[in-house]
This record gives sequence, structure tokens and C-alpha cells, in this order.
Amino acid sequence: MSSITYVDGDATCPVFTTNKAIITHIVNDVNCWGSGFVMALSNKWKEPEEGFHKASAPHNGPSMMQLGKVQIIKVEPNIYVANLVAQHMVGEDEYGEAPIRYDALIVCLCKISNAIKAFGGSISVHMPRMGAGLARGRWEIIEPIVRIELCERGIPVTVYDWKG
Repeated sequence: MSSITYVDGDATCPVFTTNKAIITHIVNDVNCWGSGFVMALSNKWKEPEEGFHKASAPHNGPSMMQLGKVQIIKVEPNIYVANLVAQHMVGEDEYGEAPIRYDALIVCLCKISNAIKAFGGSISVHMPRMGAGLARGRWEIIEPIVRIELCERGIPVTVYDWKG
């Protein structure tokens, strides 16, 4: 079993603990990209945002970016970014519910674990405290999900706290 390592720093500059790294973060299901951690991604690489918008656009049918979907995009030879669709809409809904969807996050992280196995392992996961910002999730709920879906499957995880 692996563990979560917490570091002060920038999740777009992963501290490699393996040969390859996947930077995971949560996106919404309504094609909105423009605040929060996605801005740091867009400032470094164009591919995650372009891929998100391309997948979000209807192609004679519903958007590919539905809750529980995962999009993995190669941004450097050994770095991938994973857009995890685990946020419904933006802002609170009419019932005051936060946009994060924990059940979708579980599905997404399970898919990340399976993708890492398909890649042959030796990939670490790097993230901000995803879902605990604009999605208004609670890290005390998110962290155990990360532990179960990734760490208990032997995948090392690094969580970055930005102090900039």
C-alpha cells in the first residue's frame, strides 16, 4: 500500500517518485474552464484545456464530459494530465448543494487506477487538494477516497499545497 505525501509547491511541477506522473484534477460537466487550478494548467500547457473543450462540445449527441468520465492527455514525455469529471455545473444548485460529486470522483479515480495498471504501473499521481476549492468539496471526505482508490492499490500520491 502506498501513502499520500503532502508538499508545499506547484502540482504542475510534479516531484517524480516514479518514471511517469499523472496530474489529476476535477473539471465540471458544463464546459466551463477558466478559474482555479485549471488556470495553472493552461499557463503551462495548452493540451488539457483544448482536450476538455473538444470533448465537451456536442458531436451530434451529448457531451463526452459526463460525470464519471476521465480524459488523460499527454503533455510532456513523462507527464500526463487527467481531467476528472466529478463536478456538476458550477456554483451551488437550487438546493444549496456544492457542485462536487463524490460518487463521480470514486468512479474517476478507479478509472485512473485501471489506466495506471494498463500503462504497466510505475506511475505516480499528483494533485492539488482537488475538489476542495471551487467545487466546494470537503478534503476530509476526498482524502479517504484517494486513499482507497489509489493508495490501497499501490499507487503513490503527492498532494500539493500552493503557497504562492
